[in-house]
Amino acid sequence: QGQLVESGGGSVQAGGSLRLSCRASGYIFGFGSYCVAWFRLAPGQERERVAAIGSTGSPTYADSVKGRFTISRDNSKQTLYLQMNSLKPEDTAMYFCAFSGRYCGIAFLNYNIRGQGTQVTVSS
Repeated sequence: QGQLVESGGGSVQAGGSLRLSCRASGYIFGFGSYCVAWFRLAPGQERERVAAIGSTGSPTYADSVKGRFTISRDNSKQTLYLQMNSLKPEDTAMYFCAFSGRYCGIAFLNYNIRGQGTQVTVSS
């Protein structure tokens, strides 16, 4: 079974944009048929599911990022993306991608394959 590798994190000023990518390193069976999602973990806070997208392509977002973040997937490349616009200091966190292998749950540990994360830092 393949793994997930995130990239695209970095430091940006408030109001800026970043695009995160999450590619499969090795083939992930069923990547295009099940849920993939982005989570984030900020110091002192619980891990939060930021966005998720199932096999139908319909995305769901946390209220805190609606209208600013866009999740998308390219199943042919087994890659997941997160376009983040109008970034705020409170978006600062480690961002993780995850593959469910079933439905789009909200618990990170219930996802079968989880990446190592990429850091996003937004300064005011």
